[in-house]
Amino acid sequence: MDTIMAIMRRRSVRKYQPSPVPAEDLKMVLEAGRQAPSGGNSQPWHFVVVRGDEQRRRLAEACSGQVWMADAGAIIVGLGRPSANEDGYSVDVAIAMENMVIAATGLGYGTCWIGDFKEAQVKEVLGIPDDLPIVALTPVGVPAEQPDARPRMAITDFASAERYGTPME
Repeated sequence: MDTIMAIMRRRSVRKYQPSPVPAEDLKMVLEAGRQAPSGGNSQPWHFVVVRGDEQRRRLAEACSGQVWMADAGAIIVGLGRPSANEDGYSVDVAIAMENMVIAATGLGYGTCWIGDFKEAQVKEVLGIPDDLPIVALTPVGVPAEQPDARPRMAITDFASAERYGTPME
């Protein structure tokens, strides 16, 4: 699947088949994240890949009880390293995670951006040091559903030409 098609087909998947994600595919997804741009090439990220059944269950509970996450073959947790890029680490981690989400979609997996989590609980489950903030998580797995596309704004509602408020043609 080409990149544009992967972007257009990406959906937030909340139902997964109980299938593992092969290590080679997870490495490809992580490689897509590694290739993401970052401010000053600081690469202020670290990712924890959770594959074990019990760890996935505990992690899903720490994400405000979103237990459906545990059905995915893996969960990727994106951490920031503020010391590497104090002002922009959260944006850089988000860019890397979006690369991973698009790569996972291109490989046929479902994902769902997770921003609702209890940081202290996630850190406890995964042994994450206090000085590394959690930016976001995503399950990665074989979809058990193909959600329909959600409504999107028209380009003219969010983009301007040359100056703010000048309609795009």
